[in-house]
Amino acid sequence: MAESAAHLDMQFENTAQQHDTRIFGMWVFLATELMLFGGMFTIYTVYRAFYPNAFAEGSRHLDLTLGSINTAVLIVSSLFMALAVHTARTSARRLPLALCLSATVGLGILFLGIKGYEYYLHYLNGEVPVLNWTYAGAQAGQVQLFFWLYFAMTGVHALHLFIGIGLVSLLTLLALLGRYKPDSYTPVEMTGLYWHFVDIIWIFLLPLLYLIAK
Repeated sequence: MAESAAHLDMQFENTAQQHDTRIFGMWVFLATELMLFGGMFTIYTVYRAFYPNAFAEGSRHLDLTLGSINTAVLIVSSLFMALAVHTARTSARRLPLALCLSATVGLGILFLGIKGYEYYLHYLNGEVPVLNWTYAGAQAGQVQLFFWLYFAMTGVHALHLFIGIGLVSLLTLLALLGRYKPDSYTPVEMTGLYWHFVDIIWIFLLPLLYLIAK
């Protein structure tokens, strides 16, 4: 992998070392993010083991159709992100790269819109702890715990996706300005790794939250 000398920072011996170091740094960052989500997954799993019936009841109040649509949205967004990385690596043309990045942003925004609508439905149904909680069925306290964890996990995921949308939007602007070429596409690849990581987290959230009572 080569970048032009103009893109070589002084602390690196060559452009290949610079590229590999930056990619490795992104993997280290993603490992710390994995520890964050891993901790949340562990807490969820422990409480689910203690209150399986209550968590199953809470899961029945989630909309699997919306969750499935959002899963498809993120999978397609990852496809466009992968195409963006490939385009940046192999072509100097601005428009194809910008189009792939724009599609990724648009699908990310669609995901957040659908998720926001799902949150709104939970609010109308009295399934939002503190703000509007009216559930009075069996094990109401444990069901409320499920929703606490549901909003925490999906909310942190949505925050990460929001950050990803901002990063890809910036890449889109820079792509239109001709910033990324086959010799200088490392930021696109790094952002692509982040985007795929966020998408994979959702792939784990779907069965954990939506499928336990199906």
